[in-house]
Amino acid sequence: MPETFDAPLRALADTLTLEQKVRLLTGADVWSTAAEPAIGLRAMTLSDGPSGVRGPVWDERDPSLNLPSATALAASWDLDLTARYGATSAAEARRKGVHVVLGPTINLHRSPLGGRHFEAFSEDPMLTGALAAEYVLAVQRHGIGATPKHYVANDFETERYTADVALDDRALHELYLAPFEAAVAAGAWLVMSAYNAVHGVTMTENALLTTPLRTHWYFDGVVVSDWTAVRSTVAAACADQDLVMPGPDGPWGANLVAAVRAGAVPEARIDAKVLRLLRLASRVGALDVGGLDGDGTELGDSTTNGLPETARSAPYAERLGRDVAREVAAAGMVLVRNNGELPWPATGPGTIAVIGEAASHPRTQGGGSATVVVTETVSPLDGLRAALPGATVRAHPGVPVQTGLHPLPLTAMTDPVSGKAGLRARFLDDDGVELLSEHRTAAQLVYLGTVPDGAATIELSTGYTPDPESDDLRLGVAGVGPTRLELDAEVAFERVLGGAGTALGAALLTPDVASVPVTSSERVAVVVRQRIPRGDGDAMGLVAITLGTAPARRDRTELIEAAAELARTSDAAVVVVGTSSETESEGFDRETLALPGAQDELVRAVAAANPRTVVVVNSGGPVLLPWRNEVAAVLLAWFGGQELGHALADVLLGDAEPGGRLPTTWPAEQDDVPVLSTTPVDGVLRYDEGIHIGYRAWLRAGRRPAYPFGHGLGYTTWHLADLALEAAADGSVEVGVSVRNTGDRRGKQVVQVYLSRSDSTVERPVRWLAGFATVFADPGHRKPVRITLAPRAFSHWDGEWQIEPGVFTIHVGTSVESLSLSTNVTVSTARWAAHGARE
Repeated sequence: MPETFDAPLRALADTLTLEQKVRLLTGADVWSTAAEPAIGLRAMTLSDGPSGVRGPVWDERDPSLNLPSATALAASWDLDLTARYGATSAAEARRKGVHVVLGPTINLHRSPLGGRHFEAFSEDPMLTGALAAEYVLAVQRHGIGATPKHYVANDFETERYTADVALDDRALHELYLAPFEAAVAAGAWLVMSAYNAVHGVTMTENALLTTPLRTHWYFDGVVVSDWTAVRSTVAAACADQDLVMPGPDGPWGANLVAAVRAGAVPEARIDAKVLRLLRLASRVGALDVGGLDGDGTELGDSTTNGLPETARSAPYAERLGRDVAREVAAAGMVLVRNNGELPWPATGPGTIAVIGEAASHPRTQGGGSATVVVTETVSPLDGLRAALPGATVRAHPGVPVQTGLHPLPLTAMTDPVSGKAGLRARFLDDDGVELLSEHRTAAQLVYLGTVPDGAATIELSTGYTPDPESDDLRLGVAGVGPTRLELDAEVAFERVLGGAGTALGAALLTPDVASVPVTSSERVAVVVRQRIPRGDGDAMGLVAITLGTAPARRDRTELIEAAAELARTSDAAVVVVGTSSETESEGFDRETLALPGAQDELVRAVAAANPRTVVVVNSGGPVLLPWRNEVAAVLLAWFGGQELGHALADVLLGDAEPGGRLPTTWPAEQDDVPVLSTTPVDGVLRYDEGIHIGYRAWLRAGRRPAYPFGHGLGYTTWHLADLALEAAADGSVEVGVSVRNTGDRRGKQVVQVYLSRSDSTVERPVRWLAGFATVFADPGHRKPVRITLAPRAFSHWDGEWQIEPGVFTIHVGTSVESLSLSTNVTVSTARWAAHGARE
């Protein structure tokens, strides 16, 4: 950071009173920072954004692009595609008036039971760090701040607000801090501090915010808290925590001013925080300070920050965003089994049975704060019908999976006040006085920071007309709190609804459901009243409620038999299985890796009826697939964003390569997983496995998963040869290999480089990822690949980064278990020598 640039920022800060400075360090509301017009500082808007940028409201009137989940992006192993994903996020942020995107999430997949698995990249720190760095660079290139989160060791959801993570320093530095170091090295402008504690100190007060973050990594940006994570005045203010969110209330404010006056907090601490906040404002164009950005270079127009003119055009940006979403979804799909079934010809099979609840109602994103409101979602059924107009595509819902509701469609609702399509939402106080009344065009509503003061009840009313072609439906409400449903002025039910997780925020995002059968096809007047719950969500004014339908409770055997019969009379069958909203979400961890409901029975019945059964797995993380060797093909589609259906059709028909490789290990049995627990004991979660998580733990335990880290089949074949090494003066090693496409169509391969050390005096993984490269080649073509292994790849942590001199083995292949090439390299702190190359 040039000292010449800090000088004008310091001069601005010096004009502020202590009260003004402290006011800047707590949010002005749920999503915005405080402005200070006296120094040209405007408010900055922050927004959740790992898989799309929601903006300051959770509202169908301001919809967002729903990009594929982080696991889908990570499965592409494609840094160029990650850059396009990041640029798309930046364009979306600019469109929605957002200055800071609260992502990427770069905690590790320590256990497959992690409920927020879908939102993080990988079980490997090197892969996670490479993707994080590319995302950060791409987002910030367009003047939008990126926020790697959650610093650090927030790899679980159970007791996440209070749990203390106990781990050794080597695991901390080599695994959990490493992705953050990579993101900071890429120039991240913010880092988000986590809820949990490490070594007994909550992260918003932890010395790790100083060392290594600021002292060793030279981070000059803002540490923003996770929402409500700051719980103290003095301890957090004395730490390198900069910005408390949300606001305007919180533990700082007048309390912090008093603490400074009393000498408990040095004013120099406040000045340093303010300087970093002003630096951020200058970088995102929210501060008038001589036209300079945070590195002392010229800024463009602060309303565009260098985005191409075409990217600022709303129709163009929307089309571009959808194209990127579709490309990422296909590139991240992992083909783990293919018994000659895929790809289909361009015309597809003549008749296709598309089976499963997720075929019509897929999960395109995980639950929790990362959720965005989308205009349109393309389901697998929609995508196949659009791609194959000449084929007969027949659908069956399979067996129930979701325990929640499908929101009422706009076409089925009439606002009783305006007469327009939609519903009427009202907030009432304790006396029933109306505080807010508004027309809404969606039946799934979330109010975050927009609940009127004094509101005690939310009321939804609409005229609901059931679809005459839909039978056996139930009408219900999802939410938290005392709830009453009236149909034509008659009470249908009145009960108290709860939700998943012990915290109110988690419960509201994964609420209980109450429903009643729909007995008529005539319009019915629907009124829902729900008391607004009180709890830790109050700080953010959080209300979430859904009015919707669910399938009637039908006999499971009958449903499976009908689905199997449809498959038997079709040329091919596609079964879409997946997790539910109570399986993968922020706020709680998973209890089992098994697919919910009777989906395993469904797959087996369909596969027995039709040998051409393709199973598409719609989950954000690993699930058990006990039938995996009984079907023709298995395709892991993750949470594929709003273009999931189109991307799936592209892959099934061979218009796109299933380009994914596993970013995390998929087990065959839950009992085989070496590192599983996400549950603290007496408030402490012990990472006793040390540096052995993910594939490292599988290798150490000598167990075979269903599908190993890095695995993926694609539609062509490959040959790797000509392994060679070249050592550089800086201690890095360049690995060269020749990659040839030996199949009959263009394809993609991910070349992976692992290290091992057989005679080490230091405890090490059996193998660890050291580098990778994504290769595209036409049939018969050979491409040279060069992958640089930095000295850090050979290093271990022992109070500092050290290299143990001696012989390391370099393995090159296409997964952690498929390594066809290897050679040795002798490493010392001063000299490197390669020898013994073999194929």
